[in-house]
Amino acid sequence: MPKSRPDENGGGLGAAVVTETRPKLKKPSLYRVLILNDDYTPMEFVVYVLERFFGKSRDDATRIMLSVHQNGVGVCGVFTYEVAETKVAQVIETSRRHQHPLQCTMEKD
Repeated sequence: MPKSRPDENGGGLGAAVVTETRPKLKKPSLYRVLILNDDYTPMEFVVYVLERFFGKSRDDATRIMLSVHQNGVGVCGVFTYEVAETKVAQVIETSRRHQHPLQCTMEKD
């Protein structure tokens, strides 16, 4: 059996360098969850929703509720698509269960 001769890098014949390629991962798109004003949903219920589903403090929830009341819309938070979609569904379902017409939607950030 013939002996293999080392190449100039000190490796044996047929030595190869393996390179690993990693695909570039794209950051997921983010979506703003918005609460829309209406003339029927009590302000306290809006504060409750913001505390319960968005983890807002009483002060932050009150500030967002006032933005909804004064400007017609308030930003509840920014989330990935699936999380935003779930939060919108939770708000709408809870509002309907309490017989309030509160609207919640999402838009690309």
